[in-house]
Order: sequence, then structure tokens, then C-alpha cells
Amino acid sequence: RIPETQMRDVDIGQQAQVDTRNGIVKGIVSGISGAAEEGTVTVDVELQGDLPRGARPDLTVDGTITLERLPADTIKMGRPAFGQEGGTITLFKLLARAPAPPVGEAIATKVRIGRQSVNEVEILEGLQPGDQVILSDMTQFDDVDRIRVVN
Repeated sequence: RIPETQMRDVDIGQQAQVDTRNGIVKGIVSGISGAAEEGTVTVDVELQGDLPRGARPDLTVDGTITLERLPADTIKMGRPAFGQEGGTITLFKLLARAPAPPVGEAIATKVRIGRQSVNEVEILEGLQPGDQVILSDMTQFDDVDRIRVVN
């Protein structure tokens, strides 16, 4: 079952992996249910190869469907608490910390995000590899440009 909001890019024939908790099995999306039920859509995956020991019908599993492969030099980060694909958001970017954390500062930074997965987003502008940002909802600080961070 996949949230219907995540279904727009899922198509028959895409590669998938199913984690049975006893091993991971490769597969291919072989069917998509026509209607959403309780906010989710059922996707069938035809498993390929040998099943791990302990696999049985109606086993609770986790699956990953490969929608697209991005180039290795794509900048990405964890998915923030807000933001739409193709939009610009403001995140607090951590500045280089002194040798003795836990005290540091973060500055408000405009970031343009691209494609999104369930847990990651592509960065189009505003961040460089290695930059650290706060992904939590920081809207309470919309009126400031800099915050102090204490762990």
C-alpha cells in the first residue's frame, strides 16, 4: 500500500525491492489497483529470484520502488517538514562550528528544491554538498535571519 499522494510516478514495469525482514528480494511492479482505499493504493510486485527463509503468504513487508535514478553528482538532503517540488523554501543552514560544540549558529538560507521522494529532496539552488541544515519546522523563526543552536 502506497499513499495516493505518492502514486503519480509509479508505473508498471518499475524495479522494486521488498524487505521481508529476513532478506531483500528484487521485483518488478506488476499491477496497480484502480482505486484508492483509506488514502492508499495497492501495488503488486512480482518477486524475482529465491525467497528468503521464513517468507510466507500475507507476510508484512516493506517495499521500495525505484522511480528514477539521479546522477551521482545530484545534491540531495532529507525531506524537510515543508516545501513543494520546484518551490523555494527557507532553511536554517548551520555555520561552521567552533572546535568545541554544542554551541553554534545557523542562518536563514533560501533553497530551491526539485524532485522529491518519500524521505529526500533534490537541491537545485542554495546549498552545497556538506552543508548542514535544520529540517524541522522552524516557522516560528520566520522573522529572524540568524539563530543560536545549542544541543
